[in-house]
Amino acid sequence: MKVILLNDVKGTGKVGDIVNVADGFGKNFLIKNNLAKPATNDAININQEQKKADAFHKEEERLQAVELAKKIEKLTLTLQAKSGENGKIFGAITTKEIADCFQKLGFEVDKRKILLKEPIKSVGNYKLEIKLHPLVVSKFCVEVKA
Repeated sequence: MKVILLNDVKGTGKVGDIVNVADGFGKNFLIKNNLAKPATNDAININQEQKKADAFHKEEERLQAVELAKKIEKLTLTLQAKSGENGKIFGAITTKEIADCFQKLGFEVDKRKILLKEPIKSVGNYKLEIKLHPLVVSKFCVEVKA
């Protein structure tokens, strides 16, 4: 029996896959629990169109992320912090402060996407990365002044 999976089913497949399963498993478990629907010609055509639309939207998101990455790479963020005599900052510069700085410049950036290995604890210039999309990573500079 051919079915189109509506949810991920361990050992069978992922959402949208068209799989061949045993009749009893298909009727008594998958279809009964709304995990799949029978793979009729209409359902297969709709599934293929939906996959094409999903691929198109994912590509659009990637292209938008690439455009944003080009803009971000040109930026140098300047942050002010209180520091001691030797250039050590009282406290640290975190991703939240960097994201707030981006927001002031008009960029919507999630603080969780800024890749910061450890908090910035001294004055200077730093090269950081931001993950805008699973396939797009952009680099930018942060200048910390006393």
